[in-house]
Amino acid sequence: MAVTTRQNHTELVNYSPNGLVISRSRLYLLEFENEIERELAENAARKVANTLFSDPVIEEANIGPAEALLKSLNETSEAFALLTAYRPGVTDTTGESVFIGYRVLAEHETGLPPLKRVRTADLYLLKENNPAYVRQHLINELIQESVALTGDVGKFLDHQFHFEHSAKGLARIIPIREVEEAELERISRDGLLALSLAEMQAIQAFFRQEQRDPTDVELETLAQTWSEHCVHKTFKARVTYTETDHTGEVAEEHIIDGLFKEGIAAPTHQMNKKWIISAFVDNAGIISFDRHHDLSFKAETHNHPSALEPFGGANTGLGGVIRDIMAVSAKPIANTDVFCFGMPDTDPATLPTDVLPPQRVFDGVVGGVRDYGNKMGIPTVNGAILFDLGYVANPLVFCGTVGIAPHGSHPSNLQPGDLVVVVGGRTGRDGIHGATFSSIELGGEQVAAEAGSVVQIGNPIVEKKTLDLILKARDLKLYSAITDCGGGGLSSAVGEMGKETGVRVELEKIPLKYAGLEPWEIWLSEAQERMLLAIHPANLDKFMELCKLEDVEATVVGEFTNDKTLTLNYAGNTVGSLKMDFLHDGLPRRELSARWQRRAIRPRNLRAHYEHHRPYQGYENVLLKILADPNIASKEQVIRLYDHEVQGGTVVKPLVGQANDGPSDAAVIRPLPDSKRGVVISNGINPRYSLIDPYHMAACAIDEAVRNAVAVGADIKHMALLDNFCWGNPNVPERLGELTRAVMACRDYALAFSLPFISGKDSLNNEYKDPATGKRIAIPGTLLVSAIAIIEDVERAVTMDLKQPGNLIYILGRTRPELGASYYSKLHGLIDGEVPKVEAGSALRNFRALSKAIHEGLVSSCHDLSEGGLAVAAAEMAIAGGYGMRLDLLHLPYSGLRRDRTNAAILFSETPSRFLIEVEPDKKEAFEAAMHGTIFARIGVVLEDDEFSITGLSSATMLRLHIGALKAAWKEPLFAR
Repeated sequence: MAVTTRQNHTELVNYSPNGLVISRSRLYLLEFENEIERELAENAARKVANTLFSDPVIEEANIGPAEALLKSLNETSEAFALLTAYRPGVTDTTGESVFIGYRVLAEHETGLPPLKRVRTADLYLLKENNPAYVRQHLINELIQESVALTGDVGKFLDHQFHFEHSAKGLARIIPIREVEEAELERISRDGLLALSLAEMQAIQAFFRQEQRDPTDVELETLAQTWSEHCVHKTFKARVTYTETDHTGEVAEEHIIDGLFKEGIAAPTHQMNKKWIISAFVDNAGIISFDRHHDLSFKAETHNHPSALEPFGGANTGLGGVIRDIMAVSAKPIANTDVFCFGMPDTDPATLPTDVLPPQRVFDGVVGGVRDYGNKMGIPTVNGAILFDLGYVANPLVFCGTVGIAPHGSHPSNLQPGDLVVVVGGRTGRDGIHGATFSSIELGGEQVAAEAGSVVQIGNPIVEKKTLDLILKARDLKLYSAITDCGGGGLSSAVGEMGKETGVRVELEKIPLKYAGLEPWEIWLSEAQERMLLAIHPANLDKFMELCKLEDVEATVVGEFTNDKTLTLNYAGNTVGSLKMDFLHDGLPRRELSARWQRRAIRPRNLRAHYEHHRPYQGYENVLLKILADPNIASKEQVIRLYDHEVQGGTVVKPLVGQANDGPSDAAVIRPLPDSKRGVVISNGINPRYSLIDPYHMAACAIDEAVRNAVAVGADIKHMALLDNFCWGNPNVPERLGELTRAVMACRDYALAFSLPFISGKDSLNNEYKDPATGKRIAIPGTLLVSAIAIIEDVERAVTMDLKQPGNLIYILGRTRPELGASYYSKLHGLIDGEVPKVEAGSALRNFRALSKAIHEGLVSSCHDLSEGGLAVAAAEMAIAGGYGMRLDLLHLPYSGLRRDRTNAAILFSETPSRFLIEVEPDKKEAFEAAMHGTIFARIGVVLEDDEFSITGLSSATMLRLHIGALKAAWKEPLFAR
């Protein structure tokens, strides 16, 4: 039985400028538990049509047998009619929600027959049959299929429900003991295991000792446990780092005993901050908030899935990191996200056939994060969006979540005899091989063939109910350990939780979305919204009662043992048995080579290079063009899609100012209503700098995250960092050399600033190989640094918008002629030059002095100087505040050759660690006293009118614009639709 709904008026769907879509209708396909009469089915459909499926005020519903209903609709229209739906086995979130709604309705309505399941589809009426348009704008063939209503609709509909194959329930034996190297490599390649020859040989040696061959379950388990995603092989590898001068002569060579160990973990352990509760050992980093509460913070990436299916990839990326916070028994209180896309003006016709256009990726990713965050009731308060040609085939999707929990409420006391309990969503074929797939470059027939199985679709409603359950079970102390099912699914979650004890799992007990999954598929599936708990038998009944109350499915699927073995059974047969020490410690350590060649130093006369045409004037168009650059332009069109007010704790929001449209430096959250103590969340990222030197790129990312947080009032003494590295193929020595330099910068500046890293993640192999040309496209080396800090009193938080005419404008920090990879250089088509460098000593003095001045109430507004430099920061302050500004840069603190002291360098240099600060005149002396020991200067004043003007080195006005012109450029749409 089927129901179609469509708005009473013609619904124009603007998927593209040519508007081939006339209308779209939603089709609900209902399959009842038993064969029932048509009249009874129609009556049931009619009862729920206007309750669950449509709004009778603005929509009309049609009811009938699916094939007949579609046929009648097709006969009444001259347009080309196309039916689209998720491929069988792909999670249909809407259908699942409707099924739950029907079940609830049936509890209160008599005469509603039992429903087995619901699937949904979309019916499009098009002006013409245009398959290319359909693939480009209406469906993603990895997860969706379509049929014209003139085609075999019956087969299409039947396939939606009856697609399961009969599972044999037995594990396949994979013969590897006696095979040669080439066969080992083929097994890894064809199985999408992403294991190297050395790793396959280690597995071969283990099973030779065991005197048997592995099952498919065992081999798949080892592959995901040893995947880059799960075990971070590159960051644990022994790296020989070689640095050469620009001629190729070796200038430096040394051994690094693990990038993570030496570059990230060692500084944190060396600092030994007493307020760090947990770093690098839990699903999220944890710091103290106050005497009674802890904060948790984690950021993840979901890059490969988002390249293939942007909505589902981003949707489950955010859902996954929320579960990381749930897995440390915390309540999520804020989300943050950072996206990197291909350039908006990319011509889709120039892309390989398996690469989605940047606008399609943009729309899907933003929609996926909006859908999950808003439905979970978690405010999205902070983030960034970047565009670069290097991301066209490999978009980056960073999602982060902050949580809060009562101190000491996260248990970790698992004991043999505790039960293995799966909670939340059911297991399907979605997400299989996700962990290993992330270690493979995109492009090629094998990747395309396997891609559909690694894409996941999330259901935030299920996760919200699971969250409510977990928080109540935590407070009742009903579980002894908890983790989430992320990369590798149950295989990873159970394997890690039972590492010190051993565990036995009965795979046939795991609840499935549909029949027909093989044992290894059940075990490896990365189906979403699932948590794993260890529960003492004495607590099981009370926990199950709580599950029933919260309408969350929970199933006991095994028991933790004391035999240090992972044992997997299916229907009475043992399909997997692995010793925990080999599973977790048997991975051979990688030996990698990293190479970095220093750039030749080419002194550049900035005045001659940039200003030969008009030395002291004409910067209006330059500023307007930089403001309109998609990396700098307003992201309001995205931010407005997110709920940043839910939970009622957002103090400093993503948009601030007179019209609530200025770009906030950082978010401030008040998590506890009875306390003014707050949380500051910020980030730093600038991959353009890595094109010159990844070391200084990483240093600037750290500096930006810190100064963004300090700019709103964060306490740098109680601040922690996250690192998220996204890079190309680490087996290429030059790529690894770049990554190594970035990691070493993290080490150096974490120590210099005394700021610990508490959590992180790496996503490598972000490369695409064009099947047609063989050309490889690697992303720019990208590091996202996120900061979390405490602000003692949220009422003292500062925003970046100008507040009052007559107030004074100061610059804090010395400007250097650092235009390398800047947005000013980008206008000139250049990359090289002096890349911005962080001077740790002066930066730290600036941070401390500004933090103290804000705490003392001496600062009216503050904005950090970053992309676009002084001119852009000043323009943004004026745009946000609605007041004009007059700046005189003649006496601005400057360091550099006299010949390089140009208007361009002063206006657009991206020297880090600098701030523009607004101060009331009567606080002038106190503010200047607070800045003692730093380099600062008073350079301007806030104006009553809307004039924005800057006087340059010759004391002549070199830039004069009205705020309206600045705002018009800055609000240039990211994508012209």
